[in-house]
Amino acid sequence: LRPQHLSGLEMIRDLCDGKLNGGEIGSTEITFTPGKIKGGMHIADTKTAGSVCLLMQVAMPCVLFAASPSELHLKGGTNAEMAPQIDYTVMVFKPIVEKFNFTFNCDIKRRGYYPQGGGEVVVQMSPVKELSPINLTERGTVTKIYGRAFVAGALPIKLAKDMSAAAVRCIRREIRDLYISIQPVREPDDQAVGTGSGIIIVAETSTGCLLAGSSLGKRGKNADKVGIEAAEMLLQNLKHGGTVDDSLQDQLIIFMALAKGVSRVKCGPITLHTQTAIHFVEQLTKAKFTVTKSEEDDPSNDTYIIECQGMGMINPNL
Repeated sequence: LRPQHLSGLEMIRDLCDGKLNGGEIGSTEITFTPGKIKGGMHIADTKTAGSVCLLMQVAMPCVLFAASPSELHLKGGTNAEMAPQIDYTVMVFKPIVEKFNFTFNCDIKRRGYYPQGGGEVVVQMSPVKELSPINLTERGTVTKIYGRAFVAGALPIKLAKDMSAAAVRCIRREIRDLYISIQPVREPDDQAVGTGSGIIIVAETSTGCLLAGSSLGKRGKNADKVGIEAAEMLLQNLKHGGTVDDSLQDQLIIFMALAKGVSRVKCGPITLHTQTAIHFVEQLTKAKFTVTKSEEDDPSNDTYIIECQGMGMINPNL
């Protein structure tokens, strides 16, 4: 276990009056016995740059089936490598996951960057009786592309402008006639801890799909390169013809499994994260997944349909 895994487990334990054995950093085995999910106010602090977005992923399926509303104060890194950036969570994950018929509020109090973290996000969420299935199979056409390139701490706004300009140039090579707006921003000093930079670019389609590309700056990495990386990631996600990007695939699996009815999502090549999520969800619930190559598409497109017969979890508290 790493610090953010442990913080996540401890938060779930507290949310449901559960018992946790083997909960220490470096542990390779835990035993967890859940109790009743009560909701309420909880604080989870990785004390590192461990991702607040991963803490949110851990908590969300639980608080949806709690007895009362929850307010989670999540502390750690908001824009960290190997995890969704908070901007992605707010701009892409939130609007899509709310299609399962729930809503949540996510307030970014402070941003925190690698290595010290120190960010804080407050998530407020009310429980639901049950989740509705989703059907995301129509991509539609891209209608707009927007995003934000940010710097914080000791970095000049020029870096954000360079990231943005490089990203726009890169997208323009493939997509000529679309309006692209990537805002360069300097995070206010009282709302950011440490020094960091990065970019997120979102493409919105006529059917309401949202696909993104993002990248983080680090010491010695040229700002243009950061912008181009995010742009190429977005273009790659647009190329496969799916309705969700590679980062969202695995994050939807648990909600599809809990929902009542059949969910269908069209995506690009199935990631290892998604395969793992499906494997574990099928072990833990009665949900059944099938993954098939999408036939109606151009055969050169690597598109798949993930279909799930959800278990139809009912909140016993409501």
